[in-house]
Amino acid sequence: MPKTNNELPSSQSFQFETIGLIESPYQEKFAIPRQPNLVSAAKGKVVLIGEANNPDLIRDIEQFSHLWLLFVFHGTQAQGWKPLVRPPRLGGNVKTGVLATRSTFRPNPIGMSVVKLDKVVTVKKQTVLHISGLDLLNGTPILDIKPYIPYSDAIVDAQAGFAQGQPDAGLSVQFSRQAQHGLSAHLDEYSDLSLLIEQVLAQDPRPAYKQGKRDDKIYGMSLYDLNITWQLTGLRQVEVLAINKRVELSSK
Repeated sequence: MPKTNNELPSSQSFQFETIGLIESPYQEKFAIPRQPNLVSAAKGKVVLIGEANNPDLIRDIEQFSHLWLLFVFHGTQAQGWKPLVRPPRLGGNVKTGVLATRSTFRPNPIGMSVVKLDKVVTVKKQTVLHISGLDLLNGTPILDIKPYIPYSDAIVDAQAGFAQGQPDAGLSVQFSRQAQHGLSAHLDEYSDLSLLIEQVLAQDPRPAYKQGKRDDKIYGMSLYDLNITWQLTGLRQVEVLAINKRVELSSK
């Protein structure tokens, strides 16, 4: 007997091809902002690959100021998922359903992010979308790109439970003398490095349970090919200690 519309298969699997790869200043999960557009100085690229590397696919895309990116959480995919997670917005101490959050540890490791489209460039048959405000790990596989449409995507009276408003970490950031030398040394290569570091650290990337608490630990984060070390000097103040080129360890 043929299936009716109400008789859905109990299990289905789908295979998707990667259409692009992200180039991002974020080299590790730590210090990536928890939502897009919190760090406007974070600039990156969507490099189209395979059959998607065709300018016809994105014809007229520059009419849109922002784009939805659908991607794979490739950095945490191997760790699997659980039905309950601890959202940072609840202090990291309260469990709630994974599908009621934007946790990276999902039944299917798919994420979505709104980014600003700065420009589109095609050089030597390679098409690249330059974007900003991204919250994506370097090398993130892109599954799909859709235009952001304000009248339907921005619902002004929507309710968002425990995530209704933007978190106000509001940490102030200062640079030590050594860090200032590091900024000067890399100014030609990364003109917005100072602003990027300030915006990332202002969000307080530490684990949620440490936020609002004194902390003497020295932290490190990787942006581009740089290691940045920093430390809290007060409840709402951060000092950047040093900025150095990251040393790649030999596999031999």
